[in-house]
Amino acid sequence: MKVTLCNAIAAALSLVAVASVQAQDKVLNLYSARHYQTDEELYNKFTQQTGIRINRIEADDAALMERLRNEGKNSPADVILLVDAARLWRAQVEGQFQPVRSKVLEERIPVNLRGGDEGQGAQWFGLSTRARIIVYNKVRVKRDEVATYESLADPVNKGKVCTRSGAHPYMLSLIGAMIERNGEPATEKWAQGMVANFARPPQGGDTDQIKGVASGECAVALANSYYYARLLRSNKSEDREMMNKVGFVWPNQGTSGTHINVAGGAVARNAPHRDAAVKFLEYLASDEAQAYFANGNNEWPVVKTAVAKNPVLQQMGDFKTENVSFTAIGKNQIPAQKILDRVGYK
Repeated sequence: MKVTLCNAIAAALSLVAVASVQAQDKVLNLYSARHYQTDEELYNKFTQQTGIRINRIEADDAALMERLRNEGKNSPADVILLVDAARLWRAQVEGQFQPVRSKVLEERIPVNLRGGDEGQGAQWFGLSTRARIIVYNKVRVKRDEVATYESLADPVNKGKVCTRSGAHPYMLSLIGAMIERNGEPATEKWAQGMVANFARPPQGGDTDQIKGVASGECAVALANSYYYARLLRSNKSEDREMMNKVGFVWPNQGTSGTHINVAGGAVARNAPHRDAAVKFLEYLASDEAQAYFANGNNEWPVVKTAVAKNPVLQQMGDFKTENVSFTAIGKNQIPAQKILDRVGYK
């Protein structure tokens, strides 16, 4: 009888241990630099479909990277979501990601939107795209005077240009692409012209640039497309009034095409729940999740079969995109920053 009781206790403890392991496997630790409230529904749907609960830490990319460095091999991070190719490249070079082989991801995410050694598996996957557009004041600027990125440095636009800080990854990626297309000397000359044309010192975020153009503080600015689309979709009367004063351009349609960038995800180097991490990235590449990037945050899906139903994106229309490697954009951010330092682009 005692043996039977001991066996029963041992069996019960074994079941508890198995349940504990299973419970741990139903967790995903997400470090995200995406700070869009619309992503909440994506995470909830993943949990509903898989039973995997998401523990999320949100911060800007610099804070997340510092946290990962401090945590080292003890980091609980499973998936890292970053915005911009420059940030993804930096994290890859630092060794914060691990390679992933996934038939789902390799079939659905185009190879030019993946980073790392494809032979061993990509280290990060682009999940959505956005474009760097030119926003202009309809009264103060003629559209054909701001048709290209290069035109913003022309003397005709002296005292009219607003941008965010040159050190921001959005700017570094754009300049990195320009270096790849035009070379460093031409890009430095462009940067000099931009500094000469500033209406104010670089400051604020992309929404601030659009507001500056509408108010007349500046006449032309750079912004990511989803900021512009978000304001077009706003129900606030002040936003609608502001957007009536501005227009936008898909830059460089007659030449190299408009600069695009990515938001991407990766499995963390020391992910304790690797299988759940891969499953989460595969979910973000599903048609459902891809459509949500477009409908929820005004980004474009990277998966061809995804169907977006966003009337504002449709209203903004189609455009020619540049064909520059995201790996090259990442590598070029170092000479890009040196150029900006030399010309005083703060």
